[in-house]
Amino acid sequence: MTTPSPLGPLIVTAQMGPADQAWAEGLRRQHFPAERNQVPAHISLFHHLPPSMVDELHTLLVSLAASPKPAAELTELFSLGRGVALKLHCPGLLAIRAHIADRFEHHLTPQDRATPRLHITVQNKVDPAQARATLELLRAQISPRPLSIAALVLWSYRGGPWDLVSRHPFRG
Repeated sequence: MTTPSPLGPLIVTAQMGPADQAWAEGLRRQHFPAERNQVPAHISLFHHLPPSMVDELHTLLVSLAASPKPAAELTELFSLGRGVALKLHCPGLLAIRAHIADRFEHHLTPQDRATPRLHITVQNKVDPAQARATLELLRAQISPRPLSIAALVLWSYRGGPWDLVSRHPFRG
């Protein structure tokens, strides 16, 4: 575990397999405002867990990653209003998220208590007209397809790009 000190709020994401990760990164480079594109393409599971939970969370992620890679499918594109995202269907990842949520229930922020909407953000914080144009462009280029999920990743947020705490490849 790579532990930056001091830790900021903890973020838990799922990382895609190498080919899908490279593809999603390419979309972000093309459509995400460059000055805001500070983190790799990812699937957010939790946005803000207390840094005091790092050891317990790390142990839990090690255990959860011992299972097989969850099957995932890219289902559609959708509007974020000022951006565009790729919607995912992944019951296995939702089950992992539910397990973590149950364990840390008393530490969840309102955002992390909300019903999860698994997605990959391709574009954000742009003019709504630009977002609509990007959505139409990508709808013509992207179709539903399988997506590889490779790992669970724990990050620390300290105001800028995220700091890697630990990465947990699925091994099952």
